[in-house]
Amino acid sequence: MGSDNLELIFDHVGHFGRYQIFLYFTCAFQNISCGIHYLASVFMTVFPKHTCRPPGNVSRVLFHNVSNWRLDDIWNLLPLSYEDHVVVQLQNGEIWELNRCHRFRRDNKSTLDYDYNGHKSGFPCLDGYIYDTSKWDSTVVTHWDLVCNREWFARLIQPTFMLGVLLGALIFGYLSDRVGRRLVLWSTSSGMYLFGIAAAFALDYYSFMIIRFLLAVVASGYLVVVFVYVTELIGMKARTWASIHVHSFFAIGTMVVALTGYLVRTWWIYQIILSTVTVPFVLCCWMLPETPFWLLSEGRYEEAQTVVDKMAKWNRASPCQLSELLSPDVYGPVGNKPPEVKEHNLLDLFYDWNIGTRTLIVWLIWFTGCLGFYSFSLNSVNLGGNEYLNLFLMGAVEIPAYVFVCLGMDIVGRRNILIISLISSAVFCGMIMVIPKDYYVWSVVITMAGKFAIGSAFGLIYLYTAELYPTMIRTQAMGSGSMVSRAGSIIAPLCIYLSNVWIFMPQLLVGILAFVSGMLTLKLPETLGKPLATTWEEATRLDVEKDGSSGK
Repeated sequence: MGSDNLELIFDHVGHFGRYQIFLYFTCAFQNISCGIHYLASVFMTVFPKHTCRPPGNVSRVLFHNVSNWRLDDIWNLLPLSYEDHVVVQLQNGEIWELNRCHRFRRDNKSTLDYDYNGHKSGFPCLDGYIYDTSKWDSTVVTHWDLVCNREWFARLIQPTFMLGVLLGALIFGYLSDRVGRRLVLWSTSSGMYLFGIAAAFALDYYSFMIIRFLLAVVASGYLVVVFVYVTELIGMKARTWASIHVHSFFAIGTMVVALTGYLVRTWWIYQIILSTVTVPFVLCCWMLPETPFWLLSEGRYEEAQTVVDKMAKWNRASPCQLSELLSPDVYGPVGNKPPEVKEHNLLDLFYDWNIGTRTLIVWLIWFTGCLGFYSFSLNSVNLGGNEYLNLFLMGAVEIPAYVFVCLGMDIVGRRNILIISLISSAVFCGMIMVIPKDYYVWSVVITMAGKFAIGSAFGLIYLYTAELYPTMIRTQAMGSGSMVSRAGSIIAPLCIYLSNVWIFMPQLLVGILAFVSGMLTLKLPETLGKPLATTWEEATRLDVEKDGSSGK
């Protein structure tokens, strides 16, 4: 049963009629929830200013030359750096020095001076910490005291989530081929709601991490399968635009995170509100049909006919009989069995030297795109100015990026758009590094440009990868590329933490990788106007045609 025969269905019932539009926007709406959960930790794991809590009631506070009566008001006096400490006098007369991770009791209680050269005894922060609540009333960090020697627990929250994303892509990508797309969409969307709510009521850090990991698994599963689902329900004439703009709804999720973070400053309420975005889809997902492509592949012809009839009715098109359209492949004599098909594996992506080189370059682009995509988003809160507006803009700029891809790839070609996007993102990373710290507005603007460029590359690589490989290995190519990109998403939050070593370390790493990827993309063939390859000979011919055209 060839894909060309299946495409005849859409010629009869419509490529993107009312039925497909309804299903597309229903499924794409749930992508907003995926974008939300992928980036919700940006504000949940905020590290506020903090200091050790003293072992008693405070009667007086001294910070440099400023005196106060309440320790909670110290944040409004002066910024507290790593080297600074606060001097407090307790009601019992003891004088303590408090800093971020240690506290010291002075032996001399007679004078309350900020500078002290006498003997003092050090103690750990056994009574907890006092946090600056001017921006956030509560975060995961403050809720479980994930600071000082426990800071690395907070640093693991986003990488662990991304590890779940990797596992979810593997599990549900496989299950969707076995039990169908619709059942996976139902189960993953329900899981996103349940795990999203459960995370807000986690009893301790470890249960929170487990729930968030499971949330990542189902969110990733939905994101992978919905791309296949809408591709199989939409005809060729609208498929490219529709599949690329699925990512736009993920971007809207980023914008929702920024808006919710601005309005709600308690982490568990913030988590509950974000999780309720899934409710409309959970209530409507029972209306989703299985795709005719999958039903026909499983031999469930009557069910496929029912879906096609419903599609024709909604689209006000004349009904068509699958038995007439697909008779040579599907409705042949009972005794005929399809020829045995050779199974392919990951090693086939290295079919020969040229294909192997192509695979390594494509994997590097997938990795760079995902690393840059999440690095720009996660680092937006560190740019200065309003962190909520920064993240909102990082999401908003993705939408015109996908429009740019859709328009540009059919004019100047897939490869050229990819090269322009990758090299541009490298240039923007370099520009960010030379902008003075006080000019944070320009830092935000250039970072938006970088996110636009890397978002364009990341959105296009899905389609470009599918066009570079023949039919029998195309799924393996897409799956392996997605796997490599998940490695980039795991490393991205760790890359952001390197800004503690040097503030521009994330931009340096992304910029170098983007530049190298862009230059290596010159070695890839152009696929604009070329039919999809069905054999290895056709796939390798792309390289021959590239070399021939470059030699003219």
